Amino acid sequence: MSLKRIWAMFLARNKEFFRDRAAFGWNFAFPFLIIIGFGIIFNDNNLQSYKIGVITPDISSTQLATTTIPLEFQKNPGLRFIAVPTRTEGIKKIRHHKIDLLLDPTTPGHHYWMNDSSPKSAIAEQLFQASLLPDNSPIARHIIQGEQIRYIDWFFPGIMAMNMMFSALWGVGYVVVRYRKNGALKRLRATPLTPFEYLSAQLLSRIFLLMFTFGVVWIGSDLIFDFRMQGSVILFLFTFLLGGLSLCSIGLVLASRGTSEEFTSGALNFISWPMMFLSEVWFSLEGAPLWVQQVSWIFPLTHMLKAARKVMNEGVGLWEIQVECSLMILSTLLFLSLAAYLFSWNE
Repeated sequence: MSLKRIWAMFLARNKEFFRDRAAFGWNFAFPFLIIIGFGIIFNDNNLQSYKIGVITPDISSTQLATTTIPLEFQKNPGLRFIAVPTRTEGIKKIRHHKIDLLLDPTTPGHHYWMNDSSPKSAIAEQLFQASLLPDNSPIARHIIQGEQIRYIDWFFPGIMAMNMMFSALWGVGYVVVRYRKNGALKRLRATPLTPFEYLSAQLLSRIFLLMFTFGVVWIGSDLIFDFRMQGSVILFLFTFLLGGLSLCSIGLVLASRGTSEEFTSGALNFISWPMMFLSEVWFSLEGAPLWVQQVSWIFPLTHMLKAARKVMNEGVGLWEIQVECSLMILSTLLFLSLAAYLFSWNE
């Protein structure tokens, strides 16, 4: 072993990194942008532990003070109160784990609804009951009727969508940049192959692998957890197919130019992390600031998850998810065309 040779390779690699201005700058910019972005979105005022739905057209501290909701419960810093227009809509939200407890201050007594399949709902119920102890007020407890949606049935599409997102972005974007860097794309330039044909082949190859992997994981997980599929399995798979195509096309745009693997890695992280947190993979954005919910509609992952959960948990048909499907198809065509326009074989 020669320390001199090791030192020479150490210097060569460091010089390569520092001379790559895009990668060098991105390694500093990316952490700052992520910290600032998530600091704004998930600050202490916006991120609450438990979401309490209140049947009222509007919600405010003044209006809450005039209801039968105990003052101690209202002032709990771990709770966020969300206005729900009707009881029917509130029950739907609690069934889909978008709120943890539903209160009806418009009726005599303390009427509330909870989802006994949700641990957070059970804790919110305990907090509410504890706030009533001094007065021994009558309580009207309601458990939502009908088949409840288990948290695993709500959570599973999010996990699969997150896995598909990372595989789509990295499996296409990073690989194409590596091909360009080692000269493989330069050799293809001498063939009749057009950029659109090459990118389309990459897209179809990746989506085939994504759906094959998805099918294997789905079957294996279903044997363990026995998922409750309310809608069509074919339609459920179709939503993931459209979502995978849209995500792959984004990866192709990032890979259309450049030879820096470090810069591509940073750009992929910059896109995937906000998408993962703002597309309701882990938790619902119910009660989040309106602008956060509006920003989430930019991401294809949001549309894929909304459509998949509607099919799996509500049993809807194609007509009910036409908006989400149309947006995913449109984004696929847009990003694929943009990638073909910007594509370079060697730059």
